[in-house]
Amino acid sequence: MKILAFASQKGGVGKTTLAGHLAVEATKYFQERVAIIDTDPQGSLCAWWNSRSVETPLFIGAKIDELPNQIEEIKKQKFSYLFIDTPPAITSSIKKVIFVSDLVIIPTRPSPHDLRAVAATVDLAEEYKKPIVFILNGASIRAKITAQAAVALSQHGRVSPINIHHRVDFASSMTDGRTVSEINPHCKSAIEIQETWSYIHKLVNK
Repeated sequence: MKILAFASQKGGVGKTTLAGHLAVEATKYFQERVAIIDTDPQGSLCAWWNSRSVETPLFIGAKIDELPNQIEEIKKQKFSYLFIDTPPAITSSIKKVIFVSDLVIIPTRPSPHDLRAVAATVDLAEEYKKPIVFILNGASIRAKITAQAAVALSQHGRVSPINIHHRVDFASSMTDGRTVSEINPHCKSAIEIQETWSYIHKLVNK
């Protein structure tokens, strides 16, 4: 089982939306068994899952202090992937999630404030010797700052070659427990998610 942590010191970067979308995509990709855990006190990923009409990916309630033992139990159920959403701050809970992860996914919006905020998350991943990948999220189409942000992030680590662009269908799909791929699998947003998951899948299974 591969454990993917979605982490960022800064709020508003789209961690929860991306985690939900990629988790659903993973269940479709070779019919993988996928579980999700929400360690953010706001519980946004949990609320999204509760509004879904299907039970995949499977949501598992977690107690952060018992996370290592819970993960061992989850592994026994033969899941392929475990997605863990984290709060928007560098807290002890994030440290525990990164410690058990196989890959740290850092969603980042292409703005100066977001770029400045990545250092703390990168430092934590390096402390635990965990690989990272940045995903530029909420990007503007053909905006010069998106390319500049990718170059800046590449100084810290690997950057996904697929950008997730700002479109209202991402937010609107989350209101009723679905994803853009489930609403319209052929739309541009859905294709970006499909391509991003294909990239992450290959990266984490190298």
